[in-house]
Amino acid sequence: MAVSSRIQYAFILFFVASLAILDISMAGPRFDATLISKPPVGPTTCPVPANQCGSECKRRCSGTSHVNNCLLFCNKCCDWCQCVPSGTYGNKECCSCYNDWKTQEGGPKCP
Repeated sequence: MAVSSRIQYAFILFFVASLAILDISMAGPRFDATLISKPPVGPTTCPVPANQCGSECKRRCSGTSHVNNCLLFCNKCCDWCQCVPSGTYGNKECCSCYNDWKTQEGGPKCP
């Protein structure tokens, strides 16, 4: 077998293997937007203007060891719910949206 035909054979084998791997990876679970729960909308006694979500979430997350995750979810919740509970933990009853928004597993979405 000549060197060039070995290279061609290797290339074809690589190409077929790549297609097989791509086909297997595409067969996995598909993203389903209906599985993402939308946050509830309800009354709030701790409103926050949209332009103050960053500073309020910084205050809310100041007592945690997971600051980056806390800030990510707090800002997401604040943007949607327009409220952030007082203190660094708990006190969620002042904002039903912030309190009642759950993850797919049923845990609290908002810190």
